[in-house]
Amino acid sequence: MQTTYDVIVIGGSYAGMAGALQLARGRRTVAVIDAGIRRNRFAAHSHGLLGQDGKSPSAIADEAKAQLLKYPGVTWIDGNALAAEKTGDLFTVTTADHNSLRGKRLLLAAGVSDHLPAITGLQDRWGSSVFHCPYCHGYELNQGPLGVLAVSEASIHQALLIPDWGPTTFFTNNCFTPTEIQRQQLAARQVRLETETVSEIAGEQSAIIKLANGRLIELAGLFVASLTKPASPIAYDLGCELAESPVGFYVKTDELKQTSIPGVFACGDLGRPMGSVTFAIGDGAQAGFAIHRSLIFDGLPQ
Repeated sequence: MQTTYDVIVIGGSYAGMAGALQLARGRRTVAVIDAGIRRNRFAAHSHGLLGQDGKSPSAIADEAKAQLLKYPGVTWIDGNALAAEKTGDLFTVTTADHNSLRGKRLLLAAGVSDHLPAITGLQDRWGSSVFHCPYCHGYELNQGPLGVLAVSEASIHQALLIPDWGPTTFFTNNCFTPTEIQRQQLAARQVRLETETVSEIAGEQSAIIKLANGRLIELAGLFVASLTKPASPIAYDLGCELAESPVGFYVKTDELKQTSIPGVFACGDLGRPMGSVTFAIGDGAQAGFAIHRSLIFDGLPQ
């Protein structure tokens, strides 16, 4: 007979494990399906996470997984979840190796994928000298010269933020033309404006910006807001309502992390407009609490 789990978690990174941990401690059976692709896998160190500052992302995740698997109610499945559907009161999840699992609740925690501008060398340096979050990587750049690469007008926010970590150049890269007020704001933050097109990113330890006119600008680090979309199509397939932020789409949830589909919850970067490891862990814990509550109270006589 096929096992029916209380909860199936799709995605075993920080948010998914945080949710599974709360459910396991509530003595519920949980299956975690994990493809092993963490969003921060390109970074050598994770910073800003209380109690874990400076450790490698893999070390943090490995320790969390080892602690989680000490709970007998947790089943860990390495692989890709390809599809999910709801039949009656149960969800059925199918994996890439053609296995199927049944669960009373579904927690989507597969995260988002990052999409960068098509500039030669940019993707190759993602996580080493090209970054998204200054709170995660800015301090280690030691107040060296920094850059912000525009992807849309929303990048003005990042350009105004970054000078706290070092003298900043804002590369508009033909994405938009700052208004007079925006120019005044940039000047107030002592941000240098560069309107020449960025043609390539080079450098080993640093980011060397090659401009279309041949000029080179060497930076300690370059910041760019990646455009995001859900890493798994399952939320789409289930019909979960999406929301849009200035940098991409995410799954819309209520304050208890439930999606527009009853019984389906979403957490971490997948269920937030902006993400970090700290937020992902808190989000996952919130989802775990809420799912446990729903398993109790939804089954009581109404």
